[in-house]
Amino acid sequence: MNTPLLFPFADYWWFYASFTAFILSVLALDLGVFHRHAHVVKFKEALGWSIFWVGLALAFGWGFYQYAQYALPLDPRLAGLDHPVMAKNAALEYLTGFVVEKSLAVDNLFVFVVIFNFFGIPQHYQHRVLFYGIIGALVFRIIFIALGAVLMQYEWVVIGFGIFLILTGLKIFLSKDKPLDPSTNPVIRFLNSHLRVTKTIEGQALFVKHNGLLYVTPLFVALVFIELCDIVFAVDSVPAIFALTKEPLIVFTSNVFAILGLRAMYFMLSGVVHKFRFLKYGLGAVLVFVGLKMAWLNEAFDGKFPILWSLVIIGTCVGVAVAASLLIPEKDKKTEA
Repeated sequence: MNTPLLFPFADYWWFYASFTAFILSVLALDLGVFHRHAHVVKFKEALGWSIFWVGLALAFGWGFYQYAQYALPLDPRLAGLDHPVMAKNAALEYLTGFVVEKSLAVDNLFVFVVIFNFFGIPQHYQHRVLFYGIIGALVFRIIFIALGAVLMQYEWVVIGFGIFLILTGLKIFLSKDKPLDPSTNPVIRFLNSHLRVTKTIEGQALFVKHNGLLYVTPLFVALVFIELCDIVFAVDSVPAIFALTKEPLIVFTSNVFAILGLRAMYFMLSGVVHKFRFLKYGLGAVLVFVGLKMAWLNEAFDGKFPILWSLVIIGTCVGVAVAASLLIPEKDKKTEA
């Protein structure tokens, strides 16, 4: 028997609204108070914000578990089911989804480093670009999640996405590393050829006026490229988390918290992110696993592969990749460009 959605939108719209209002309030406090003035975000500050965002995500997960324990027994649709187990699984699905999204988000850090270097964005303006990038990423993720919630009701779509994730993971294993070159991107070429772009950074402004004409700044072009890259990443990450849970509310909240801590993680790891050279293989293994889970394993385990096993497998893939990157010395000692 297929269990109905534990948190259907029709009954939990107020939860979505309250959660969104809370996140917007935190973001407003972040930009309007703590980062009102442009400055270089140093490691200690970035570490503090990283701990804050991860701690907030874990605190939400604990609160979500407590609420599920209270609310699920009151739902007449779920009468006769094992409510404590359902609440525990929902909390584990949230935690596993957060780990997956956080791990896949590390790929974004490599892109951020390349983009900011290419456009010559000073460090003290990078936070503002990433802030607006995060806002756009949240909007696009909401759209993708809404579409996913509809499409995942069809079995052939689920299997199709599972195969897509498996192929994507295998491609990561087999493909050679190629340096990202924003100058060859068609979107960047279009913006440069159809918009008036200033040749220099104009403070932290995205738009400026010169002689009565409106110009966009390199910060705006960098922001567009960041948004474009996030859309590409979302194509992998959103189906990946739907392989772990069919609850849109869990997909939404875990995605949001993973994205919110991305800026702090960038400033904390931007100087050493190149050292995680084996991480891509760990992420490839994660995508292959969740693809198998979506296309076959869930069905093989009576509709639901154990979520605790999923958490252990995913954590092991990422942990081993990070440990190997830090412990195995590089053979090539050439100086980084």
